[in-house]
Amino acid sequence: MSQPPVVAQVHSFPLGQVKLLDSPWLKARDKEQGYLLKLEPERLLHNFRKNAGLEPKGKIYGGWENAGLAGHSLGHYLTACAQAFASSGDKRFKDMIEAIVTGLAECQAHRPDGCISAIPNGDKAWDQIRSGQIKSGGFDLNGLWSPFYTHHKVLQGLLDAHRLAGDKAALGVAAKFADWMVDLTKALSDEQWQHMLGCEYGGINESLAELSTVTGQPKYLALAKMFFDHRNLDPIIAGHDRLAGTHSNTQVPKILGLARMSETTDGGDYRKAVKFFYDTVVNDHTYVIGGNSDHEYFTPAGRLSEELTTNTAETCCTYNMLKLARQLFEWEPDVKYLDFYERAHINQILASQNPETGGVTYFFPLVTGANKNYSNDYDDFTCCHGTGMENHTKHQDSVYFHSGSTLYVAQYQPTELDWKETGLRLRQETDFPVSGKVKFTVLSGSKSELTVKLRHPSWATGPLVVSVNGKKSTASSKPGSFLSLKRSWKKGDVVSLDLPMAIRTEPISGDPNKLAILYGPTVLAADLGAPGGPEKISPVLVPEGRPLGACVEMTGPLEFRIKDAAKPEPLTLKPLFHIVDNTYAVYFDVFSHEEWANKETSFRAEEARLRDLESRTIDLMRIGEMQPERDHNLISDKCDAREANGKGFRTPFAKGFFEFDLKIDADKANQLVVTYWVNNRWPRAGKLAVDGQEIAEFDRLNPMPNNTFQDVTYPLPAALTKGKKHVRIRFSGSDDKQGASVSRVRSVRP
Repeated sequence: MSQPPVVAQVHSFPLGQVKLLDSPWLKARDKEQGYLLKLEPERLLHNFRKNAGLEPKGKIYGGWENAGLAGHSLGHYLTACAQAFASSGDKRFKDMIEAIVTGLAECQAHRPDGCISAIPNGDKAWDQIRSGQIKSGGFDLNGLWSPFYTHHKVLQGLLDAHRLAGDKAALGVAAKFADWMVDLTKALSDEQWQHMLGCEYGGINESLAELSTVTGQPKYLALAKMFFDHRNLDPIIAGHDRLAGTHSNTQVPKILGLARMSETTDGGDYRKAVKFFYDTVVNDHTYVIGGNSDHEYFTPAGRLSEELTTNTAETCCTYNMLKLARQLFEWEPDVKYLDFYERAHINQILASQNPETGGVTYFFPLVTGANKNYSNDYDDFTCCHGTGMENHTKHQDSVYFHSGSTLYVAQYQPTELDWKETGLRLRQETDFPVSGKVKFTVLSGSKSELTVKLRHPSWATGPLVVSVNGKKSTASSKPGSFLSLKRSWKKGDVVSLDLPMAIRTEPISGDPNKLAILYGPTVLAADLGAPGGPEKISPVLVPEGRPLGACVEMTGPLEFRIKDAAKPEPLTLKPLFHIVDNTYAVYFDVFSHEEWANKETSFRAEEARLRDLESRTIDLMRIGEMQPERDHNLISDKCDAREANGKGFRTPFAKGFFEFDLKIDADKANQLVVTYWVNNRWPRAGKLAVDGQEIAEFDRLNPMPNNTFQDVTYPLPAALTKGKKHVRIRFSGSDDKQGASVSRVRSVRP
């Protein structure tokens, strides 16, 4: 039975109808567009041509383009150029798109099965998959690194080139590519499909559903419905949070796919599951900046305080959550979706770009004392480099929405709107979020009476007072709602408002005494100075009975100072998008005077212990996580990958093993610190070997407490490390018993 599609209640405007005015958003857009014009289409096409049996015409770029996940950047680049063209009309971006689409069409013509792929050594794997011989170690598919993830990016880039830049040839290439996928998978059983979907597949279900709508071909929607990972999606549909320990940027795109399928006839009605997932991630798994995940993985609900590292908040995850928030607002115009969008857009996306170089972050560190690391132009083509191209070419896409004769002002950014259908042209002027003052000027009147709805953010500290042409019009006393103005708008009409802001705090989940400080929507961070400077201990706050807000003094536009309440010295607070290279602190431990007097010694001792361990660490392998396992060249056989308490681990079965590379210091003594997951339900026996030499044998890891993670330190013999940059670590089971469950392996200097 066909399912009625979910119908959008409000609609966004085309990018070309919203113009960015002078602001940090415009500067970020201009920097990104300049970068796009520096890239060469033929370098992005290198592996596509090579795999089609054609001679490449440009040298391949670095990063993942030259490391197994080749091709994904081309898809991101197509989308970014399409967005840039739709925004500016600059023909140079259309020329870039046409060069890539022409190149891909040439590749298809040279191998008429329709496949366009830059992934090395793919054909052998595709033949195996077509015949049902599917192998996956959890993050690879028949030896290929997340191939459908890359196919999703390429397919979506082609669809965006068609939708936003009017490239008709792109749609033809996309359809042939999808036909190849239909043919590739047509003989697979349900069981084989589920085995295949254990490997990351991005949001290819979203792109296939869109292709079905554009072409009117139901076969693409039928294929989209097959990309349904029951292991992870069934709990979400049932309303259960089983996200801890799962890869965030694998899960969010699947949900975007369900959302898009829900908008098609007979694509399924998943709106309840989509909303449950969104609410669960935002409420239970999200840091104050709007990002989620640590080392790319969802943390346990309510325990974010235990997961503050240099590898928090992968930028791709936030990119996808913003897409989801935007889509849910179109389904149901609730201010909560716009408030989240604003939080993440200001505090992570804007802050993720280096305003001088244009480089973007992969992770957004939230541990105290860290600093941001940015990609370079040609050698860091990672997933977040790709979404970064997209992020900074669409800053205006969620400022305004419309429904019938109603205009929704969703975000406060300096922009001009040309609502062609009604004749209304509107200019928004503001220095938000520096202040809450916003001014709207009607540049061209409306043909009929229109309602303008102004967002009253949930963080606002009081009523929203609005004046029209200098006269107070309406006051909204409900933060988290819309204020409505209905009239026939004439040229020269002026609407003014002042969003009330104040210092406020938000605790991190898992620790009510670890707080972030905000001013209005803006997360404030303590500027701790340049990396590599004098070592500083973590700041703490001891407000001595006063409200913390009373201890924060404004010293300039979006700049604040905490004096006596900050220990060991006063702090300067700035927005994260103003801190580019320096180290910083976002979360602060808060103590009463008595608590600090009792805990200062132990607090500083634990801080020193962790700092010492990090300083002695040479390399850290996080078992059961996709990127570390690929970076360390992990291979396995007869091995189980699972998670407990939000951490991954692997267990070799009898006669099974897993092994990987680990960096060492050839000039110093080395130790291994192995973190075991201790569970004594099964007899265990196995070995730990380094470069083929056994250094430890174990059976049950007693007398450690059961169902806990425990560290064991092993010295590495100098004979095994001399003259080497890395060693091969191997954990194995015995002939008749499984080996130990291993979660982390760290090489350290004693």
